[in-house]
Amino acid sequence: MTTKYQRVLLKLSGESLSGGAEFGIDASTLTDVARQIKQVVEMGVGTGIVVGGGNIWRGAVAEAAGMDRVTADHAGMLATVIDALALQDALEREGVTTRTMSAIGIQQVAEPYIRRRAIRHLEKGRAVIFAGGTGNPYMTTDTTAALRAIETKAEVLLMAKNNVDGIYSADPLKDPGAKKFDHLTHLEALNLRLKIMDATALSLCLENKLPIIVFDLQAPRSLERVVLGEPIGTLVSSEA
Repeated sequence: MTTKYQRVLLKLSGESLSGGAEFGIDASTLTDVARQIKQVVEMGVGTGIVVGGGNIWRGAVAEAAGMDRVTADHAGMLATVIDALALQDALEREGVTTRTMSAIGIQQVAEPYIRRRAIRHLEKGRAVIFAGGTGNPYMTTDTTAALRAIETKAEVLLMAKNNVDGIYSADPLKDPGAKKFDHLTHLEALNLRLKIMDATALSLCLENKLPIIVFDLQAPRSLERVVLGEPIGTLVSSEA
């Protein structure tokens, strides 16, 4: 198969690994995600992955309860490492050679993030999981995904959602009249405040002309269809 993209960055929320539960990692969901990633890796697509940690730790909740924001964010970074290791194990059980790279020092379980090394792993056909966020507090994993996509020269940022097949004018799970967008520009997404990702991440994509595709990961063959260039989800790009 001829793929539209040769290198992608996939952003997974921590909640996407919980299988509908409030917290934790669901084994069957994790396996399904790993098999979808395996499919695109075997198609020759360089695949980087940024995973969140909201299924284990929610810094905003901890901060609201009185915890120092920086400490809460550092705890969140550790949660992403847990999810990254779980995903690494699932991928390796599926036969995918995988490397986990962390922005925070934790060398007993993950390589330190070094841009040139990450690109080399991708060139060798390895799936690369980026953990630990950016290594800085006050930065979300959405910002990490945009940054790592730009650094590793990914052609597109893939934002995987749960049971939502693109960007809507309102939450489609709550508002049946919500309108789906097939295409938006970065500026339109910023101006409409559609909460695709945080404003810092979206601005990074705008400045670097990095296209974003928002799609439903749970739809059949969704990740494969995206890299083949099929019209799925919502495209956010610089072009009108």
